[in-house]
Amino acid sequence: MIPRTLHKVLLQRAALFPIVSLSGPRQSGKTTLVRAVFPDHAYLNLENLDVQAAAAEDPRGFLLRLKEQGGIVDEAQKVPALFSYMQQLADETERMGAFVLTGSQNFLLNEAITQSLSGRTAIVRLLPLDIQELENASLAPDQLSKSLYSGCYPALFDRAIPAEIYYPSYLQTYVERDVRSLKNIGNLHLFQRFLRLCAGRIGRLVNLATMGAELGIDAKTVRSWLSVLEASYMIFFLEPYFNNFNKRLVKSPKLYFFDTGVVCSLLGLNSPDQIDGFYLRGQLFENFVVSEYVKMRIHAGQEPRVFFWRDSSGTEIDLLIDTAGQLYAVEIKAGMTVNDDFFAALRKFRKYSGLPAENCFLLYGGEERIQRKAASVLGWRSISTLP
Repeated sequence: MIPRTLHKVLLQRAALFPIVSLSGPRQSGKTTLVRAVFPDHAYLNLENLDVQAAAAEDPRGFLLRLKEQGGIVDEAQKVPALFSYMQQLADETERMGAFVLTGSQNFLLNEAITQSLSGRTAIVRLLPLDIQELENASLAPDQLSKSLYSGCYPALFDRAIPAEIYYPSYLQTYVERDVRSLKNIGNLHLFQRFLRLCAGRIGRLVNLATMGAELGIDAKTVRSWLSVLEASYMIFFLEPYFNNFNKRLVKSPKLYFFDTGVVCSLLGLNSPDQIDGFYLRGQLFENFVVSEYVKMRIHAGQEPRVFFWRDSSGTEIDLLIDTAGQLYAVEIKAGMTVNDDFFAALRKFRKYSGLPAENCFLLYGGEERIQRKAASVLGWRSISTLP
């Protein structure tokens, strides 16, 4: 098992709450992690139809069997009736970390928790491996193109499955299981086209009407399908930064995937060598940097406060980090050679915001770390050093 940053966070939360909920995408390592963190807990998987039937028929009796030993309930959202009885047992026993819930569907699991277990549950998320975890395990790819292509799902590293074999099967399972359970989508073929459309729009502003027109569906359907992708941890949105900068006009969020390996598969790439000349290489790198930063913060048990900024002329800062009352600006460039044009947006943003140079970073596709007057220049391996 590859050590996960969230291991320590789970132990901390279990000491403070009677119930711990761990959600994240399918095959991100949730079950492996909770069984390692809580080895003495009984383990029950509600994807097993026999176990699911037993839980649905007698939810109180099902939970009482776990009362003394403690229990891990995998895919807990499949039997919502469990949550009301779990609340009663948690209040009766007052034992911290008694129940550990996992699920691959963020919306369904959190909705059940909000209704029945509010105030009793610590909510944490596990995403695919982040670059810091891979580096700590000496598993990080040695080339940027390999990192973009392979993505970060544990099976690629635990079992050495080639990305071109792993992702098509993963995506087929995702559509047939997670998507079907979240939304009654009759035309799964059209939804798969929508998924590929989203992959081609990474790092771009979300435009519901334009996306719908490309597939012949209305904006309401696009919004609904995006919510499915978000609820199942396929994508996330970066919101525009709202402050009194007089040139900030953009209101739409930008779309990113949690894993660039998924994106490469959806776009039909089947080798790292195809990335260097690929027309979306810049967007892939931007997605990589933003998603890796978000994953690292989430795995540390933090809620990342991240944004982007764009003015009326199209000048954009790719990533704004708001932490501990401090604002940091990060410009992302896929080029391997730093040139002066890379700093243009940062200079313009500093005029609007008054942000000092020490709060500005340029993260590029090379590997050297350089101090420039306008910003600190960081190579792609240095994402973990961002504030």
